[in-house]
Amino acid sequence: MNIQFRESSEAASPLAVKTAIADCDIHPARATRAELYPYLAKRWQHHLEVYGVHAYQGMMEGPPYPKAQPNASRRDAYPPEGGPQGSSLSFMQKQLLDPNNVQLGVLNPLNTGQGIRNHELSAALCSAINDWQIDKWTSKDKRLKASIVVGNEDGLSAAAEIRERAGDKNFVQVLLLSRNVEPLGQRRYWPIYQAAEEAGLPVGVHAFGFGGNPITPSGWPSYYIEEMVGHSQCQQSALASLVLEGVFERFPKLKMVMIEAGFGWAPSLAWRLDKVWQRLRSEVPHVKRPPSEYIREQVWWTTQPMEDPERREDLFDVIKWIGWDRLLFATDYPHWDYDEPSRVLPAGVSDDDREAFYLGNAKKLYGIS
Repeated sequence: MNIQFRESSEAASPLAVKTAIADCDIHPARATRAELYPYLAKRWQHHLEVYGVHAYQGMMEGPPYPKAQPNASRRDAYPPEGGPQGSSLSFMQKQLLDPNNVQLGVLNPLNTGQGIRNHELSAALCSAINDWQIDKWTSKDKRLKASIVVGNEDGLSAAAEIRERAGDKNFVQVLLLSRNVEPLGQRRYWPIYQAAEEAGLPVGVHAFGFGGNPITPSGWPSYYIEEMVGHSQCQQSALASLVLEGVFERFPKLKMVMIEAGFGWAPSLAWRLDKVWQRLRSEVPHVKRPPSEYIREQVWWTTQPMEDPERREDLFDVIKWIGWDRLLFATDYPHWDYDEPSRVLPAGVSDDDREAFYLGNAKKLYGIS
């Protein structure tokens, strides 16, 4: 895959000297396949060696493009001791956390047990990933916090995993993916939202997934660039489903975080939902308020990939609609489309908004003092 990668220096950026930040989308990786085995029962170790995994894949074209693979990460992020990018805590500290003055880093593991057809195996792998996050990452660097990975196609099992981890300060959110067997508002996923609301944990919806359907409504795209652009479409579909199926009305204290699909589309989606809802609200009487109200009250957005319009004033207009208090800075480390903290915000942002953007919003959402 011929991708133009961003290279960066290990030297501290100008922003790093002055501004503490929260990075709300860091992707840790396993150094080896067997690294997860100490957290798995012998039964599942044997199963993986003999049978492998069976994910929800397309009937003809296979899984989505492998963003979690090494060729989709920064070339300068390979650890000196070996292993894939994102697999070394010491190198992550040297390359990302220390030079950028990261005070809070939220881990969002990919390539986990989510999307596996064998729901028992999916639950076992997700639980192992959660133990691994504590053992390898959060227990060794208190700046890092984990996401509860769940086997999301089995709502009851996922809810049990959330309740088991509830109250553990190593975790700050539940992690789902945007491409699932059904739209995320469907009732099969409601036990997840109920458990998360009870635990006071936000639910992060990260781009990608393994639902078995192509990223377009009419078939599989030819190019990786179509897959990348399509993530925002998937997030819009997921968010529309959550609103229109009544998830936010049923769980009014639930907080959702839309991760790694941009945010520039939020106002136009909300405007269209409001307009159509005004005409068809009798079909969805459980949606008692304009959709935009649920979105503005219960949804947060990570910034990467940050929109970059020709007129920066257009970016400020979008943020004004969303609210500066709803944005969570993210780099997407160690992936190739990493956002450099010092280059994200233009001049003209107030000190209060800048602090909220880089750190304050995340600390408030995730309950970090």
